[in-house]
Amino acid sequence: MALALTDGLGPSRIRKLVAHFGAAERIFQASLTELEATGMRAVSAQALATGKSMELAQEELAKAAGAKARIISLSDSEYPPRLKEIYDPPVILFVKGSVELLSQPGIAMVGTRHPTPYGTGMAERLATDLAARGLVIISGLARGIDTASHRGAIAAKGKTIAVLGTGIDVVYPKENTRLAEQILALGGALISEFPMGTSPTPQNFPIRNRIISGMSVGVLVVEAAEYSGTRITSRCALEQNRDVYAVPGNVTNKNSWGPNTLIKQGAKLVATWEDVWEELPTDVQAALSSMQVESPQPANASLFPDDVRSPHEQKILKLLKADQSTQIDELVEMLENEMSSSEIFAALFELELNGKVRQLAGKNFVKAF
Repeated sequence: MALALTDGLGPSRIRKLVAHFGAAERIFQASLTELEATGMRAVSAQALATGKSMELAQEELAKAAGAKARIISLSDSEYPPRLKEIYDPPVILFVKGSVELLSQPGIAMVGTRHPTPYGTGMAERLATDLAARGLVIISGLARGIDTASHRGAIAAKGKTIAVLGTGIDVVYPKENTRLAEQILALGGALISEFPMGTSPTPQNFPIRNRIISGMSVGVLVVEAAEYSGTRITSRCALEQNRDVYAVPGNVTNKNSWGPNTLIKQGAKLVATWEDVWEELPTDVQAALSSMQVESPQPANASLFPDDVRSPHEQKILKLLKADQSTQIDELVEMLENEMSSSEIFAALFELELNGKVRQLAGKNFVKAF
């Protein structure tokens, strides 16, 4: 912890220092001259030699204990085994929730913060199906695809891990506070490499992306524009020798640039959970088969269920699309010769209750996946 909190020392430098001195404890027994002789910055050497780093570590440990967070170091047996394989694994991880979950097979799901209804629906559906089969869903708790992925796992009563770009005690965005609580309540976990109280500064999120990909057996991209943080995660996945999956999108939509380009470059095209499952190593498949949780929907459920009893509901469902919203006034106009506005409102209410449609802002409706 003291090394991680020392200004000017990153994960790679810390590992080299430990290797040079033989143990982390010996670094703090070294003189200022010995420390500077390793080539580290003067400010780093002085913080270690004067005990300032150790003082910061003691304060941080107390803060973590107050937040009921566990601290795992790179040398601990509980440290995520796949994360150890990457070039620059975090030296320290703050964990709230299930520590055991960090060692289980997981799939990273990433994408834009401004998804289309299609992207949100696909993320939720795939996360639900994969979580129902025992895969841990790993994402970043950001708006958009991250949020949809976590919610999909929760819908399956499965496990999900949120990798934060803030301190473990700072939920960002604020509107996902309830989502973070649900993740923990269902046996999931929140993790971060950043010190307690770290605010959501922009540079933190690209840094944490290597953890999202590093912990996973593969990375699934749902929607991402040409210039986005998802590209960083995808590049990390390739550098870390992780499988990359992508959900194809409408070529006229800017959010489809990322996944469509990845598919052109060799990423696995994903339309259903089976496309991910069949690419998993056989030992992972075997391990998952013995720990599947029950899905709230049949495994072979259609993306566009048609088991709607009411004729009014059936007519409305035929008009709605999954990748394009329809405003309530448009529906009323299209159906004015077949049903009254009150009948439309009642049918929409029932469809929404049954999960057949979703209401967006401005009384816009889309067909649910």
